[in-house]
Amino acid sequence: MQIWVDADACPKPIKEILFRAATRTGITVTLVANQMLTVPRSPHIRSMQVPKGFDVADNEIVRRLSAGDLVITADIPLAADVIAKGGRVLSPRGERYDVGSIAAALTLRNFMDTLRSSGVETGGPAAFSASDQHAFARQLDRELAASAA
Repeated sequence: MQIWVDADACPKPIKEILFRAATRTGITVTLVANQMLTVPRSPHIRSMQVPKGFDVADNEIVRRLSAGDLVITADIPLAADVIAKGGRVLSPRGERYDVGSIAAALTLRNFMDTLRSSGVETGGPAAFSASDQHAFARQLDRELAASAA
C-alpha cells in the first residue's frame, strides 16, 4: 500500500501527520501538486510536481495508484475515481469515502455547484480546526491498522 496526497490544498498539519506516519510505518507517502513542495528527507516521503492545469494532479494520482492504496483528498470527483479503481479515500478532515458514501457526496457536490453557478451564495467549508486534525489522525490510524491486518 502507498499513500497518495492531493497536496495543492492539503493543510500543513495533515502533511505533518502523514510524514510522521510514513516514518513510523515505512509506508511510502507521495505528495502530488502542480507546484514545487518541500518534504522531509526520508526514503518513505516523496513529492511529485505535475504541470499546471485543470485536474492534472488528480489524473496523475488516479493513473499511478493501485487497488488498496490510500488517497488523501477533499476533491469529491477525484475520490470517486479513486474508489472506482479500488483505492481508499480519506479527506483531510478525517471523513472516509467508500462505495457506499461516494454517490451521495458526489450528488451533494454537484447540487452545490449548480447553486453556485446560478448565483446562490453558498459559503464555503468551515475553517480547518484542531478537531479536524484529530479526526484525521484517528481515521488514518484506523486505515493503517486495517491495511496491516
